[in-house]
Amino acid sequence: MRSREQKLYLDTLKRYERKFERQELDDYKMFCKRDKDDEELDNLSLNRLKILYEKYHINRVKKNLDDLFKKPSDLTSDN
Repeated sequence: MRSREQKLYLDTLKRYERKFERQELDDYKMFCKRDKDDEELDNLSLNRLKILYEKYHINRVKKNLDDLFKKPSDLTSDN
């Protein structure tokens, strides 16, 4: 489970690599090297990876676009 979780975090953070600060970039590269060697991260490293993930990856709620395609008469009958 941890290796899948670790892989997910690293793959997601790859998109945000250019936004990292210097220390964060160094940590991220170290995590990638350890992952490439199929080494599982220890608790401290995994926590730092999670913090990076939470800082840069924002899960936005997807809007329901069905309302845009409804006729005005449908909108008034729903209310």
